[in-house]
Amino acid sequence: MTELDGGVAPPGGTAAGARIEREKHAAAQVAAALVEAHMLVGLGTGSTVAHLLPELARRALAIRCVATSPATEAAAVGLGLDVVAFTGKRRLDLAIDGADQVGPACWLVKGGGGAHTREKVVAAAAERFVVIVSSDKLVAGLHAPIPLELLEFGVDATLRSLGGARLRGGPPSPDGGVLADYLGDVGDPAALADRLSAVPGVVSHGLFPPELVGEVLVGETVADGSATVRRVAPGF
Repeated sequence: MTELDGGVAPPGGTAAGARIEREKHAAAQVAAALVEAHMLVGLGTGSTVAHLLPELARRALAIRCVATSPATEAAAVGLGLDVVAFTGKRRLDLAIDGADQVGPACWLVKGGGGAHTREKVVAAAAERFVVIVSSDKLVAGLHAPIPLELLEFGVDATLRSLGGARLRGGPPSPDGGVLADYLGDVGDPAALADRLSAVPGVVSHGLFPPELVGEVLVGETVADGSATVRRVAPGF
């Protein structure tokens, strides 16, 4: 399971799937413990954040939350969390989100769920951005697909300029953008990020630089089958 589906694996899944869900849950528990009363907390989107929300609700802290997608907002409100609009606020105390890939030096690929534009805004606005992942998200090198959000206006011309990109189909982004994926070689993620950002019509891409990342909490399975959490800082 990836961040794409935004859900949690159903009971009775494969042993590997159950292991991954335990790892996600372990990382989410550690992240939830970082939240303190009266914080303004950014909430990401995806299957790992689905483990985070009940842990935050269970702590019953007096916090306010900013959600990066309607799905996250609905789930958070349903659990009793106070979700507010991200207007009139310049900074967040903490943001917590998952990732589709975590590469060397903590470059991230995000946006399988289509909310990467909002997720990047929230990450950049946070005093501390914490990423929670299962061990399968660690990769030796970032690879396609790289999520994109595009303007609907002139989208065919934008795709031509990008080269190697394909429309995803399905619903738009939370802000009405067209979702697509870059399918070419990633190579140097910084260079690709600059190239994608320079194409007119690209609203945002799913490459998140290490400068945004405070730390990554990685759920890992140990010998007895339980999950532990390893903290990874940019530069691993």
